[in-house]
Amino acid sequence: MTLIKGHWQLIAIVALVFVFWATPVVLPLKILVVFLHELSHALVIIFTGGSVESFTISPQQGGLVIGRGGNRFLSLFAGYLGSLVIGIGLLIIALRTHWDRVVLGGFGILMLLVTVLYVRDPFAMAFCVGVGTAMLAMAWFLSRPVCDLFLRIIGLTSMIYVPYDIFDDTIRRSGMRSDAYMLAEEFGGTTMLWGGAWLMLSILSIFLCLKYFLGQDSNLRFGLNAR
Repeated sequence: MTLIKGHWQLIAIVALVFVFWATPVVLPLKILVVFLHELSHALVIIFTGGSVESFTISPQQGGLVIGRGGNRFLSLFAGYLGSLVIGIGLLIIALRTHWDRVVLGGFGILMLLVTVLYVRDPFAMAFCVGVGTAMLAMAWFLSRPVCDLFLRIIGLTSMIYVPYDIFDDTIRRSGMRSDAYMLAEEFGGTTMLWGGAWLMLSILSIFLCLKYFLGQDSNLRFGLNAR
């Protein structure tokens, strides 16, 4: 009962995401996590000395980053776990800091910057511009607790979506040309081996996040002067 009382809002968010998982309600959040997946690829390519040629996401929850140079192993490794780390980071910021509006606004600016630099297909442009602009507007006009709530929703959705996606792409459908498939093809091992390792790492990361950052009471308080 203490767990439920102290964290009923987070439990409610997770329950609602599961209830509406297969509906259009959660689809934008899923696509946003795919954006984080592709962003993780792109960042590692850039940080390891390469360049990004194009960046795209699709309404079918697919995505593709085409890069030149960089560390191929790290860039392939980064997608699933990188998007999870970003999601966990957003949740921790929401739980433990008052940076919610700054981080949400920065996220929006990042999406717009990625669009200008790398995105060319119509759906990805519309999604990134629409969501990025909405994030900036929320950070500017809405109170800190509301921005905090949005960060929690994004973070929790990532923590739900990534392990499921790893299992679905690399274990249940191991013949699919996923990041794990390409790692096995280029560096050895098997798709299921890489996928299994990622799945264990993702579950461990989620467990450590909840153990060390959840605290005794995570519920938001909404007030007129909470800015």
